[in-house]
Amino acid sequence: MDKKTYYVCVAVATVWTSYDSSREIDDNAIRVPVKLDKWLEQLTYTRRLELCEKNLVQTQLLLGEEVYVTEMKGKWAKIVIPSQFSSKDERGYPGWVPFHQLISQAEYFPLNKPTAVVSATIATLHLAEEALQISYQTQLPLLKEDKEWLEVQTPVGSGRIKRQDTVVIEDRNRKVKGTGDMIIAAGEQFLNLPYLWGGMSAWGYDCSGFAYATHKANGYLIPRDATDQARQGKEVGLASIQPGDLLFFAHEKGEGSIHHVGIYYGKGKMLHSPKTGKTVELIELKGTLYEEELCAARRYY
Repeated sequence: MDKKTYYVCVAVATVWTSYDSSREIDDNAIRVPVKLDKWLEQLTYTRRLELCEKNLVQTQLLLGEEVYVTEMKGKWAKIVIPSQFSSKDERGYPGWVPFHQLISQAEYFPLNKPTAVVSATIATLHLAEEALQISYQTQLPLLKEDKEWLEVQTPVGSGRIKRQDTVVIEDRNRKVKGTGDMIIAAGEQFLNLPYLWGGMSAWGYDCSGFAYATHKANGYLIPRDATDQARQGKEVGLASIQPGDLLFFAHEKGEGSIHHVGIYYGKGKMLHSPKTGKTVELIELKGTLYEEELCAARRYY
C-alpha cells in the first residue's frame, strides 16, 4: 500500500520489531488506552531484558505524533516515523504498531497554531470522557488558554492541560534553541528513572532515547539511535568536550561498534540511561569501563 498519514491516539505507542513481537505480558502496552504503569510493573528483570535481547521493541511514539502506514498485517500496521531519523529507512524509523493505536488524518488535523509542549515529566490531559497521563515532550496544537489551563487539540478530541505542566512554543521549528546546560537540566529531572529498551517517554528511556528527548526539549531534532547520532552533529575532540555534548562508547575498548551514548555533564561526569536493571544516573567516567570505551563526541546545540 502507498504510505498514508496517521497520528498516535494513545499516550505512548510502543513500536515493535514485527507484527508478532509482542508477548501476552505486553497486553497493557498494545491496548487502547495503554496502561503503561501496569505493563512496566508486571515486567520482571528477565522479561524487560527480553525486549532487548530478543529484539522485540524498536522505539516509542507519543500522543499526536505523525506516522506513515506502509503495510497492514491483520490488526497491525507497519509504519515509518518521519520525526525519528534513521539509517534503517530514509523516510523515518520503521516498525510495527497495533493499528487501533492510530487515527487517520481525516479525523485529526494539527492546526497551524502555537504548540503546547509538556514540560512536566508526566502531565494529566483532561478529555471529555476521561483523564489521560501523558509524557514529557508530548506536543499538541494550542486552541486557547487562560491563566490556569491550556485547551489543546488531540487526535481524540480537544482537552485541557494545566499551564504549569507545559511550555508554549510558536512553532515546532523553534527559532530559539537551548544551550548545553539546558540539555543537561532537561535530563537531570529523570535521575533514578528505570531504563527501558526502546523507551522514548517519561515512563522509561533507553540511552539514545534519553539523548533524543533532552535535545528535542531544547529544539534539536537529532537521529533516534546512537550509531546515527554519532554520524551527525558537529564532531568534537575528546579533549574539547563541553557540558551537553553527546559521548559515544564502542565495544573492544572503543575500537568496535558503538553501543551506548551519554550526555557530558562537565567535570569528568556523564548523565545517561545505562541498561536494563539500572536507572538514569550521573557518574564519574574515570576508572569505569566507559572511560576505556569512549570513542567519539558530537555537539548538536
